[in-house]
Amino acid sequence: MKYKFFAIPARAPDSSTEELNAFCSQHRVSFVEKHLVVDGVNSFWSICVTWLDGEAAPSASIQKKSSIDYKQVLSETDFGLYIELRNLRKELADSYGVPPYALFTNEQLAAMVEQRIRNKTALQAIPGVGKSRVEKYGEQFLQKLTEFWERDVPEGDDEAHSDRS
Repeated sequence: MKYKFFAIPARAPDSSTEELNAFCSQHRVSFVEKHLVVDGVNSFWSICVTWLDGEAAPSASIQKKSSIDYKQVLSETDFGLYIELRNLRKELADSYGVPPYALFTNEQLAAMVEQRIRNKTALQAIPGVGKSRVEKYGEQFLQKLTEFWERDVPEGDDEAHSDRS
């Protein structure tokens, strides 16, 4: 990991901003820290960019994952649960003041449905879902999953009731 420092004048940031943007577009940036240094007319933004050495930024085509239409991938019943989980995620994200993907990604929501997740251990086994997310948001999602399967899945549906977690 390497660091690059920038000082961007508060009064005339244009050329320095272009330099920062050019640097960031050419490197795999992992973190940016910025602070305003107040010094009257000499005030500036101090910016530290942490980047990975030897790795160029991924091209735009690599960065953007292909979009998955979960309505086509999931069964009708599973898609109904997926929509309920998305609505719950949106509601919680709004209440916490964070973007919805900060809770769980669409892919993680689909995994919860497909794997019939029923406990925190199984939830944490989904790629990208860490202990802190499970502790902070897991209970609400597990409750929604359990309620859905008890309410909307027919009793004789062995596939839906199999515990694949």
